[in-house]
Amino acid sequence: MVLRLLGLSAYMTLVRGNATEETRQLPERPEGELVWGHAGSRGRVLALCDLAERLAVQRPGLRLLLTVGEDTGALPDLPSRVIVQTVPPESIPAIEAFLAHWAPDLCIWTVGHLRPALIECSAEAGIPMFLVDAADSGFEGVRGRPWPDPARAVLRHFECVMASSANASRRLVRLGVATERISVSGTLQSGTSALPCNEDEREALEAAIGGRPVWLAALVQASELQVIIDAHRAALRSAHRRLLIVVPDDPSQGVEMAQSLRAKGWRVARWSLGEVPQEVTQILLVDTDEHDLGLWYRLAPITFMGSSLDAGHGGRDPFGPAALGSAILHGPNVARYRPAYTRFSEAGAARSIKDAETLAAALTHLTAPDQAAAMAHAAWTVATDGAEVTNRVVDLAQDALDRQEGA
Repeated sequence: MVLRLLGLSAYMTLVRGNATEETRQLPERPEGELVWGHAGSRGRVLALCDLAERLAVQRPGLRLLLTVGEDTGALPDLPSRVIVQTVPPESIPAIEAFLAHWAPDLCIWTVGHLRPALIECSAEAGIPMFLVDAADSGFEGVRGRPWPDPARAVLRHFECVMASSANASRRLVRLGVATERISVSGTLQSGTSALPCNEDEREALEAAIGGRPVWLAALVQASELQVIIDAHRAALRSAHRRLLIVVPDDPSQGVEMAQSLRAKGWRVARWSLGEVPQEVTQILLVDTDEHDLGLWYRLAPITFMGSSLDAGHGGRDPFGPAALGSAILHGPNVARYRPAYTRFSEAGAARSIKDAETLAAALTHLTAPDQAAAMAHAAWTVATDGAEVTNRVVDLAQDALDRQEGA
């Protein structure tokens, strides 16, 4: 322990003299409780956002300060309560300015890749800290022998250490973390909350649709519409009563989309005008500012996630349909949500398509109820897999925030 602390002391002395090239301009700190979540990898960004949403249900006004590395890249659209910042460099002046400005009530650090000066200064500031989803890869550069290593020394500052696997747990023990302080809890994942819907609307729509096969094209770009319509036309050959629900990514394009579809002979109902699908309706166009996706995901056993066919949009979050039991189809351009789509694909819960022909083939294959049900169940399993971990972190965070409030 003495050697480890000597190593940390020398490191802190070294970085105390580090000067940043310019003063970072920080946005104003919001009033109320502020939870600081550090995403040790891009894949943990949405998980931390979901965690904050869960906490905010119990603690209205809570905000999330999300720190990411400089190499994280473009992020998906995040909830309004999330403030994104690049993690400060290992420079004492920069860290002190960061902590003084944000004054977070709690820190949830994910994966590993520890920043010793930042963690040491946070501990000195009295910020409760949890290491969650600690991964084996997050400590590859930390030495496991008893010589000075600052990253190894600051592990003692975490009140709770939750390892994502047995291998990660064993590595943490070798680094000096007491066994009783470690729990192997699995991976912190996003998508554990199902989107709500108006139950009266759902029941009325189910009655109007009857037993017709339904599929959903969600958050669609105008440039994708032709592929979707061509696939729908082909899929009608195997189920002529099939109903397509289209939710534009930009509702203001609804009028133009409706005109284009009707000009091509399609029978279209517009949700924004209060129109409900009739037996002869072929397409329901949901062109309202409130997408009500929780309603449409519940009605459709198959969802094509739009904004994924053409480059530049990055795809849209697949956890919404997955958590509500809808099989997932998507295009090849899902860079913003690549880890999530990979998880679903590996579980047999999502399928990539590239054009109208492959989309129509997937729809025809999934018309068989057992095929769609198997894929939807796999999607639901993946979407809810992280619920237990999230529940535990929520409880830990609640207790810590209560202590801070009463201090």
